[in-house]
Amino acid sequence: MNSEETPPARGRPRTITRERLADAGIEMGLPDLTIVGVAKRLGVSQMALYKRIENLAALKCLVAEEIFERWPLPETHGKGCENLEGYLAAFSESMWRLIGAHPGLAPFLLRRDTITPPMMAKIDAHQVHVANAYGISRSRSHWLLFTIAYHCVALADTVREDAQSITALSGDKLAGTKGLDAIDAEHALGVRALITGALKLLEQADIPLIDDMR
Repeated sequence: MNSEETPPARGRPRTITRERLADAGIEMGLPDLTIVGVAKRLGVSQMALYKRIENLAALKCLVAEEIFERWPLPETHGKGCENLEGYLAAFSESMWRLIGAHPGLAPFLLRRDTITPPMMAKIDAHQVHVANAYGISRSRSHWLLFTIAYHCVALADTVREDAQSITALSGDKLAGTKGLDAIDAEHALGVRALITGALKLLEQADIPLIDDMR
């Protein structure tokens, strides 16, 4: 019997923990994630790993969930977030960086069927917190944060992947870096327009929003 298949001694931490699985998966990156690669990084057999995780899809879901859980949201009323508009700008930039740092995460955030209950709990708690912090209804907080997050995730995933593909084809790492910086500037301006428009729309009482008691 392999050592990794032997039950750990009393008081000794388990070899295959959720935290270690997530750390190994984040290190590999979601697009390159494999059972073989994670098992190698943890120093265990594939058989031992399959006792902890059902399949590759479940492993990717676990890693994506942990990435999202570890994401530090901007502080309300912090520097630059004294008002709702400033906070939304900080939120959009934070989400843009999150997707940029973790290729492959976007699909887990764009579809409701891939958003896990813990991820949804964090989203819901954030919406309530922002609503309370800036004195708006839960429905308006939901709509604002969802609208901005959806556009940021979709845009960041698309433009960063395109820029990285161009860099890979040209072999010019410096040019690719400059390209990403330029995209960031365009993104910031575009999201600023989105935020301004969204806040303006909220002044119209007849726009359809979800029930405050959702």
